[in-house]
Amino acid sequence: MTTGFVVGKFYPPHRGHKHLIDTARAQVDRLIVMICHHVSQTISGEQRAAWLRELHPDCEIRVVPDELEDDSQQWADFTVRTLGFAPDVVFSSEDYGPRFAALMGARHVMVDRARQAVPISATAVRAQPLAHLPMLEPCVRAYFVPRVVLVGAESTGKTTLAQALAAHYHTECVLEYGREHWERKVAGLSMSDPLPAWSSDEFVHIAAEQQRREDAAARRACGPLFCDTNAMATGTWHERYYQRRDPRVDAIGAAARAHLYLLTAPDVPFVQDGFRDGETIRDWMHQRFAEQLAAGPTPWRELRGPHAARWPQAVAAVDDLLASLRAPRTAG
Repeated sequence: MTTGFVVGKFYPPHRGHKHLIDTARAQVDRLIVMICHHVSQTISGEQRAAWLRELHPDCEIRVVPDELEDDSQQWADFTVRTLGFAPDVVFSSEDYGPRFAALMGARHVMVDRARQAVPISATAVRAQPLAHLPMLEPCVRAYFVPRVVLVGAESTGKTTLAQALAAHYHTECVLEYGREHWERKVAGLSMSDPLPAWSSDEFVHIAAEQQRREDAAARRACGPLFCDTNAMATGTWHERYYQRRDPRVDAIGAAARAHLYLLTAPDVPFVQDGFRDGETIRDWMHQRFAEQLAAGPTPWRELRGPHAARWPQAVAAVDDLLASLRAPRTAG
């Protein structure tokens, strides 16, 4: 039984790493992949391990502290101590690979040293993640995709604007699951029938499903992800109906990721589409969203004026966000 070994930072994993691991796995009975994590790195070793376990479920993924010098003898000794044995084959794409393998008495296989099969590096990804999204597997891509969330009271143009922005930036849009849930809930009712009540458990379900759909869309996105509301906003909708927060909903909302919020003001006419019931409290909803966003760490912009005037405001805000994310990063 042949045991192969791959070691690296995988900071973050990209398709070059996948090519290396797939090549190695095809040549051995057992493959161990060791991730070296340093406390200064902004993506945890466990996060990188979770990605690699998803991408390579038939490999053994281990995380070790990256505390040694760049010395092949030290790393060879450390590897044998950590594994409890020397691997049979070491696979790498680096010049240190042959000596590192030889010090453990292992055979070495060089994989795409010239980076011709997959021309990418983790350094390039960290410097400009948005420019290299196609080189990232879906689970890793979702981490780097910026999320732009539209929030606001009823009938303030969130859905139309979210879809238009997604089309403009050639990317994904996540629609409001709560709306879909409500339409199913009132299906078959006439305009004269009383509207059904909400339950707190429904809001928990809505927040969780909204988050699930958002995370799934982030894996597909090839640019910023536009979200017509998110789990954070669901907590405010619960407050709107119950005059109190629900900690279960807020816990889901607290875990929601966002890079920019766009708050649509209620200074446009209310349009009744047969499903809306919040015309009289639009100002209150708007104020609550503004208070939440002002108290949070995420940048946000308020969009005001006629719908046509909001478009350039929204595009300018998104372009500013993308410019900041595209600026080369040198740290980490």
